[in-house]
Amino acid sequence: MNSTESAVSFSEADTRADEMHRTIETWLTDLQELTDEARASDEFTAWLNIQSRFHEYSVNNTLLIKQQCPNATKVAGYRTWQSEFDRQVSKGESAIWIWAPSIARQCPDCGNAPSYHEKIGCEYDETPPEEWERGIVGFRPVPVFDVSQTEGEPLPNLDTDVTGEGSTLLSSLLDTADTLEIDVDLVSPEEWSHGQTQGVCFPRGEQREQPHVCVKQQSNEAAVAHTLVHEFAHALIHTDGFDNSEEAKREVEAESVAYIVSRYFGLDADNAAFYLASWQRDEAAELLVRLNRIRDTAVRLIDVLERPMTD
Repeated sequence: MNSTESAVSFSEADTRADEMHRTIETWLTDLQELTDEARASDEFTAWLNIQSRFHEYSVNNTLLIKQQCPNATKVAGYRTWQSEFDRQVSKGESAIWIWAPSIARQCPDCGNAPSYHEKIGCEYDETPPEEWERGIVGFRPVPVFDVSQTEGEPLPNLDTDVTGEGSTLLSSLLDTADTLEIDVDLVSPEEWSHGQTQGVCFPRGEQREQPHVCVKQQSNEAAVAHTLVHEFAHALIHTDGFDNSEEAKREVEAESVAYIVSRYFGLDADNAAFYLASWQRDEAAELLVRLNRIRDTAVRLIDVLERPMTD
C-alpha cells in the first residue's frame, strides 16, 4: 500500500469485478494495519486529494480512481470525451474502471430486475414487469479516462470559480450557517477563552437547540475558513450519539472534511496532518463507515456552499 507503487489495472474482463472489490478491501485492510505509521497518513491524504477532486463520487469509486490513476483530475467515458468535450482518448491509454449503477425495472417485492426476479423464484405477480418502475438493481464496472489521457480542444473551465483567496469561502460559510442550522461566532483574539485551539463546537443540548461554533479571528482568512469548515463538520456529524472516548477519531474526521472542502475551493491545506493512530483498533468495515461519513459531510458542505457562490 504505497502511492509510489505502480498503479493497479483491471485488464481482464473475466476477473475485473472481483479484482475491483478485492482492491478496495485490501486498501482498507492495509490502512487498518498501518494506522500507527506515517505511511498510512500519506496514503490517507492521497485518498482525500482524490475525494476533493471527485467529491460527488462514492468512496468506493474514489478509492478505485486513486489506486489506478492517483493524479486524476477529471474523468469521463470514451464517448463523453468525444461528444461533449471534442477530445479523443490517446492511443494506448488504459481505462480507469469504476462502478456505475445498473438501471432496470424492479420487482416491487424483491427489488430485482425481471430476469433475476425469475431466477430466485420470487412469487410477486400483482403487476406485470413492463409496469414496474425503474431503479438501481446493481452495479457494474465501467471504463472512464482522465483528461490527461486525452487530447483535443481545451476544457472550457476545469477549475472552480473560487481560487486561493479565503474571504469568499469565509463569507459563504457564515451566510450558510443558518441553512445548516448552526450558530456561529467569530471571536476576537482579545476575547478568546479557549486556549490554543482555533475553534470549538458546542453540541445541541438542553440549553441550546442547535450546535454553536466559535472560531478565533485572525488576519489569515483562509485559515479561519478552514477552521470553520472543521467545526461545521463537528456540528453536522458529531453532536449526537458520540461518546467522549471517540474524541481523537472525531478530530481526524472533521479535519478530513475541512481538507477536502478547502482543497475543493482552492485553498492550500497541504500542511494538514492526519494522525490515524486513533483508528488503530477499527475494523476495515468501521474504517469504511468513517470514510463514507467524511465524504458525505464534505459533499453536503460543498453543495450548500456552491449555491451562494454561483447565484
